[in-house]
Amino acid sequence: MEGKIIVPQEVKGTRLDLFLLSQFANFTRAYIKTLIENGSFKVDEKIVKAGLPLKTNMVITYKIEEAKPLDAVAEEVEFDIVFENKNLLVINKPQGLVVHPCSSTKNNTLVNGLLSKVKDLSGINGTLRPGIVHRLDKNTSGLMLVAKNDVAHLSLAKQIQDKTCKRKYLALLEGNLKHEEGEIITQIGRNPKDRKKMAVLQDGGKEAITTYKVVKRYQKFCLVEFSLKTGRTHQIRVHASFLGHPVVGDDIYGKINKSLKGQLLHSYYIEFDEPVSKERLHFEIGLPYYFEKFIERLI
Repeated sequence: MEGKIIVPQEVKGTRLDLFLLSQFANFTRAYIKTLIENGSFKVDEKIVKAGLPLKTNMVITYKIEEAKPLDAVAEEVEFDIVFENKNLLVINKPQGLVVHPCSSTKNNTLVNGLLSKVKDLSGINGTLRPGIVHRLDKNTSGLMLVAKNDVAHLSLAKQIQDKTCKRKYLALLEGNLKHEEGEIITQIGRNPKDRKKMAVLQDGGKEAITTYKVVKRYQKFCLVEFSLKTGRTHQIRVHASFLGHPVVGDDIYGKINKSLKGQLLHSYYIEFDEPVSKERLHFEIGLPYYFEKFIERLI
């Protein structure tokens, strides 16, 4: 849905959000405010505040993704709900679980499980990705955010975009990093030799920024905390490989480890503002059993 509104003289001085509330009867004030902050509503081609006093002949333009009906099938899928309120969930995704249906995986995804357990999910991402604000790779475990309505979805997505949502990961890397901590800044895009992979590129791609800190060193491995400043596909795995120390068990950017079912990469910490109350929330979860057992064998 998109269009244009020219502000009439009779509403001069009215707050932008209140005027839009009168124009879009099906929207709540909170949803309108989130759309303004997200840039879905602009005034004279600029992103503005919800409380902007309107002037005669200002031009309000809007482009809003409409919620779509959900058509993924509800199924019983194993995952843990760490936190839930009326706006969102924080879930602990197990290794091996695909987030949403795709060409290679039609069923038994996180989305199928969410539809079975949760009554309401946001529809902004369409029929196959309801509620999904951000993703984790199939073989990456840990904390993920899920939106239960469109207000929450837009707010959480904006926090990720603005880097106010903090996400931290633990990964076991092959070998030992030279420095105790650092920042990796590269361009990441599709590997020109293999379109199924991502790669660090000299030309093209999108900026990818990852910070790291060594937590513990072992003889042939190191446990490292990674923080994302951007959210590119496979970002940590690509950057770890770029450093010459791929994630243990990563069969795409490193090497196969026959004792593992996938890479030892775990989203252990997430921090964000609750979309409506604005309360700062943070959650932390321990390493999965197989990850801990692998480390115990190194001691």
